[in-house]
Amino acid sequence: MRLSALLLFLLIPFVGMADDLSGIWKGTLTQGAGGCYPKYFLELQINFANNNITGRAFDYYDTSRFVKLSFKGRYNPQTKRMVLIESRVLDSNIPNDCAPCVKTYDLTYSRQGNDEMLTGDWKGHIENRKTICPPGKIVLKKATYSDFPLDIDQSDTLSQIQQSMPFLPRVKELVKTLLLDTSRISIEFYDDAVVDGDTISVFINNKLILYHQGLSEKPLHLLFTANPGAEYELVMYADNLGTLPPNTALMVVTAGARKYEVFLSSSEQKSAAVKFIYQPTFH
Repeated sequence: MRLSALLLFLLIPFVGMADDLSGIWKGTLTQGAGGCYPKYFLELQINFANNNITGRAFDYYDTSRFVKLSFKGRYNPQTKRMVLIESRVLDSNIPNDCAPCVKTYDLTYSRQGNDEMLTGDWKGHIENRKTICPPGKIVLKKATYSDFPLDIDQSDTLSQIQQSMPFLPRVKELVKTLLLDTSRISIEFYDDAVVDGDTISVFINNKLILYHQGLSEKPLHLLFTANPGAEYELVMYADNLGTLPPNTALMVVTAGARKYEVFLSSSEQKSAAVKFIYQPTFH
């Protein structure tokens, strides 16, 4: 009985532990004969939740010569394996005699000492063609910083609205900075007091995420994934002031086991702002 209790005690620290793949992964990608370069740098910006993966990939010779692509995939926590499929080229700046390669990654997660690693193979085809790219190998290590700007996922519809709608410049008033110990951040907006017709638009790092949504006793909901050490600025823009100015909202932030309430107030002159920083070692 004592031995069983000891074994149970030894196992407890490992129960419930899960791999957190969210963050920046940097390393190298090789390509077989026939490619533009035999070896590239590769950076993956991974958003991870419920074993689903989305993100951005940068394969580059240097930061001025790169291809940026979006990808989606799935992770199997039992086998530590993931398959990532690039969907489209978002941006590129490469020599004229080179062509972007849209890739599929087959990677395995592991720990090597203090390092978290993704290693495996890739294959792909040239963008808008059926021509096969020479395949190769990938070795990545989890990093603390990015060589490229961090993206916030934005739908094509909201991107078009942001480009076509005139959002007036307003002073941003920082209300609070939240240090969080988890990468998955859930945000809800409620009307702060009397439901009086307030509508808001919400930006994260200058990208429109909610557009012209009414505040009420039912929450408006946002969910996004933060990368370690990166700073995210959320701005609440008042589309109108309702019948009882100014435009006020209660923002409830859930990050892991922690919950925060922040009161926001925006007007035609200023917009309320909150900053988020994900620090994995923060307690």
